[in-house]
Amino acid sequence: MQPNPRPSPPHQPARRRAETPAVTVVVIGYNDAERVTDAVRSALAQGTAVREVIAVDDCSTDGSGELLQRMADGEPRLKVVRRATNSGGCGTPRNDGIDAASAPYVMFLDSDDVLPPGAVDALLGAALAHGTEVAAGLCVRRELPSGRDIPWQPELYARATVVPDPERRPRLVHDTLCVNKLYRADFLREHGIRFPDGRFVYEDFVFTARVLAAQPRMALVPDTVYIWHVRRDAERLSLSLDRAGLDNWTARIEAHRQSVDILLTGAHKRLARAARTRFLDHSLRMYARELDLRSPEYRAEWWAVTRAYLATFDTADIDAAPAPGRVVARVVLASEGPRDLPRLKEVAARPARLCPPYARDADGTPIWSDTLPQVTLEHLLVRPMSLLPVAVDAELRPRARGARLRLRLYDLYGRVAAAGPDTVDIEVAERRRDGPARRRTVAFTPGTDPGTWVADTALDLSALTAGTWDIRLRLNFADGTHRDASAHAVEGPGLLRRTALPSLRQGVLLAHPYATQSGALAVRLAPGVRGALAVLRGRLNRLVH
Repeated sequence: MQPNPRPSPPHQPARRRAETPAVTVVVIGYNDAERVTDAVRSALAQGTAVREVIAVDDCSTDGSGELLQRMADGEPRLKVVRRATNSGGCGTPRNDGIDAASAPYVMFLDSDDVLPPGAVDALLGAALAHGTEVAAGLCVRRELPSGRDIPWQPELYARATVVPDPERRPRLVHDTLCVNKLYRADFLREHGIRFPDGRFVYEDFVFTARVLAAQPRMALVPDTVYIWHVRRDAERLSLSLDRAGLDNWTARIEAHRQSVDILLTGAHKRLARAARTRFLDHSLRMYARELDLRSPEYRAEWWAVTRAYLATFDTADIDAAPAPGRVVARVVLASEGPRDLPRLKEVAARPARLCPPYARDADGTPIWSDTLPQVTLEHLLVRPMSLLPVAVDAELRPRARGARLRLRLYDLYGRVAAAGPDTVDIEVAERRRDGPARRRTVAFTPGTDPGTWVADTALDLSALTAGTWDIRLRLNFADGTHRDASAHAVEGPGLLRRTALPSLRQGVLLAHPYATQSGALAVRLAPGVRGALAVLRGRLNRLVH
């Protein structure tokens, strides 16, 4: 289950220190009249620490500017800056806000997000208490309409700490957001730190690199300081979520390239390497998982662009990356055109899966395939079992009242057999809620095919509520180790088809097992005719967006 962090009370020092109005909150927006007032109100509600809220309207045509001005007429702390021309991005209006800010500290807020109560106090209190140029806290991605919270880079903000120099904590490059941070305004101005102007997607990448290259002292707090609203079914997707076109990928590469150049120019080699390994583990894996959704033309261009960019990486950069991203990168570099896309998607999944066949070279070294022997997988012989990309196939066959789940675990170069498959903990969890999950443990038995083990159990789908349910696994081995895994959805006769099930709670329940974007097995459940229509509407929305 994903954690569901809620804003925690600010630390006592923050509440005592934040009496002086010392912060400018810059809110940017374009044609977002429906939500911009909520963002502004969340900033004004931070209390006396906020000297002013500067709302920069990027030449909206939906009445946003007029709406903001009416708010400002009754709120002396709210100032509205209305651009005469649309900038095409987020960087220019943020720069306008920096230029107009009068407070010693500045932070940023997008028009479709909000600041939780106590966010400014937590950040300002930490900056004042420790004399740092930057203070940062936890951001949560709130999936809407479900309200499910997913923490962004929670490892960085597990506890309060002061980082005297970013070089001492290279993982800071993983948090490329600018909105969950408070900056000393004269620090930004002294070092000329600004956002890229115009239509520049992923402007946060470049801004963050410029901040880190200036070597600020940073205070990190465990408080939730920013709520990032993620609306995947919105009519107009945000610039970062709209990944259907190749221009999004090339924009991400360009922003990353500039970020690395900034760090290298400042002689921050550790940070630059961390940025490159992060690119492989996050960006490359994310887009590789989506390749099967794209056209053949997109795939060919994506492969060529990606291959050219990866060729600029040092071998040590690739070697330093976590194994799944490293393998994807090496396959792309080793092949002139798209290949093995279904298998790449599985490796790029979280958790990673390496599906059979499992090839070896003449010396017995594990390799990607007989046709790409230069992509070696020798790390699989020594990788801890808890990180091994084991493959588990899953067949879900609906029956009269529920379904039969059959799992098949594959050996991986002898590692699984050596550990001794014992049992599997099966968790059926509702995706959009952090409520209770259904769990059971089933024993593995040897399969009929050599190097396989199977587990078989019944699932009572009629006992579940409407929604989307994920199937998560924990594999337990006789040697005491375990591995969290996902179940790879198997297609075939009688599989992944809709079935109407009798339900004591719902009357009729429509069950639809399906493969997620990463190939994992999940089940959509909808009650009766109304539920069936809801499922169809959801499918249409996904096709459109």
